Amino acid sequence: MGTDYYKVLGVDKSASQDELKKAYKKMALKWHPDRNKDNEEAAGKKFKQISEAFEVLSDDNKRAVYDQYGEEGLKAGPGGAPGGSPFGAGMGGGGGFPGGFSGGFHASDPNDLFSSIFGNMGGMGGMGGMGGMGGGMDDSPFGMGGGQSFNFSNGGFGGGGAPRGSRRPGMGQQQSSAPPPPPQEITRPLPLSLEELYKGGTKRLKITRRRAHGSEEERVLEIAYKAGWKKGTKIKFAGAGHEDSHGQGQTIVFVVEEKPHPRFKREDDDVVVSLNISLADALAGPAPGQPTERTIEHLDGRSIKVQLPKGVIKPNQETRITGEGFPVTKASSVKKVGDLVVRWNVIFPDRVTPAQGDAIRKALAAA
Repeated sequence: MGTDYYKVLGVDKSASQDELKKAYKKMALKWHPDRNKDNEEAAGKKFKQISEAFEVLSDDNKRAVYDQYGEEGLKAGPGGAPGGSPFGAGMGGGGGFPGGFSGGFHASDPNDLFSSIFGNMGGMGGMGGMGGMGGGMDDSPFGMGGGQSFNFSNGGFGGGGAPRGSRRPGMGQQQSSAPPPPPQEITRPLPLSLEELYKGGTKRLKITRRRAHGSEEERVLEIAYKAGWKKGTKIKFAGAGHEDSHGQGQTIVFVVEEKPHPRFKREDDDVVVSLNISLADALAGPAPGQPTERTIEHLDGRSIKVQLPKGVIKPNQETRITGEGFPVTKASSVKKVGDLVVRWNVIFPDRVTPAQGDAIRKALAAA
């Protein structure tokens, strides 16, 4: 029998299409490699097996062949079942499989299947606040380099799958003389605030895309952005854009952009903030009874206490608080979290009186 696809999805053999889809969604989200970074290789194998099981059982023709001849018969094709059966008898007359299925099943790319299922109900995250994209998705390429790329719907697990809905030779369709050109990619910005990039979260985006036969449909793409992502990070949704004449959907690529912040800025994985201090406090320290620390409201709303440095504080002198920066997303990095860097901005007076100038010179000369 080979792999028990029903057991893989945790459903009965009588499971309906709705039950299969519900089981697939639950299992795919649980075992997606992006959610199993500590055991990515094993999760990838499990994710691929779940996708293969759903691809077979959600297709009535493949399911009928699988139920009768098992995994080996399904993948061997006509004449390749255990015992050398030609798969002809009892299957609608003649040789071959039901419904025009030609046999020799090869699983599609699991990420393509994931995209086709979750593209309509939200994938691994969301895009709220960006408005509808409507029919304005043009075909122009976007040359954005650098950053990381997270493709929830294309490549990464082998199998060379094509997007669901595109034409694939050998899957019940007649092979054409030449394969269609690959679908185009279009890029759109994904502006995120420093608060969002510090904490991570989801955004939802409602788009309207054109179908190959001329109609339009609305879809909701859900993007999960991770804490610590940097500008230039790319998130791809294969098959989510306009369809071409071959039924292939464009790949939509979202590129992370950092919104400017009124108080903080980002330097690599560090969060940088400037705090003002008077010239008198910078030179002599706070007067007796005055606080010797400052309070910062961090990007996640927490209050962070920062002690003033000892001695004379020079302009742009830094105080570094370890572990309060952005999470480091690079897996090979020894450092897992950046720092909060306070830069002291010494406020000089606009003017001093002659008497004050004399006093300052005498005080500094004696120092």
